[in-house]
Amino acid sequence: MKIIVFGDIHMAIAEARRIPDITDADLVILNGDITNYGGTREVRTILDEVLQLNKNVLAQFGNLDSPEINTYLEDLGLNLHGQAHLVNREVCIVGVGGSNPTPFSTPSEFSESELKKIAHTAFQQGLDYISLARPLHKREIPQIFISHPPPFNTKLDRIRSGRHVGSKAIRSSIEQYQPDLCICGHIHEAKGQDMIDATPVFNHGMLKHGGWVTINLINSQLEVTLQ
Repeated sequence: MKIIVFGDIHMAIAEARRIPDITDADLVILNGDITNYGGTREVRTILDEVLQLNKNVLAQFGNLDSPEINTYLEDLGLNLHGQAHLVNREVCIVGVGGSNPTPFSTPSEFSESELKKIAHTAFQQGLDYISLARPLHKREIPQIFISHPPPFNTKLDRIRSGRHVGSKAIRSSIEQYQPDLCICGHIHEAKGQDMIDATPVFNHGMLKHGGWVTINLINSQLEVTLQ
């Protein structure tokens, strides 16, 4: 199974056409900031472009997306925020969109306590799915955490001044649930890789700057490439 993850699109979707094998991927995930303070009309434009490339899409809103985008994605059955998806009984995808509070009062921000509750609900749903599927599946089912905000105090949440601005709730959720992989975004200049305990964490950066993550699932093992 091949999964491609990108976010921080900000309406600049043209770069997606340059992603190798995007048309053949088993799943494409859009990880927030799909628009620039946009709503349903703007996100529909981006989704139409992506769905022309690949029909297997999950998405969640970022802090720069209007809350109505979350509702729109839910109505389409594509939403990842605050929930889990068991894909082909091979991998469990858990999502948290929006962001922790910023100095800019962007449209879709949550308090740390709210983010913690959202993550808890999503992870618990994922664990339930895995528990039900495991007797029918001969292999382990890895869990991938897709979070728009990066975890606090890592290489992936530092702004240019060097200050860490990520989410403490996202970090504590990783520490508690220990997913097999976490993909985040939000802080464009902090594209890269880090570890929290045994969980590899990647910030994909901005799509228009060539940022995306490719995940290959082979016999329950995750091979991750940051572009």
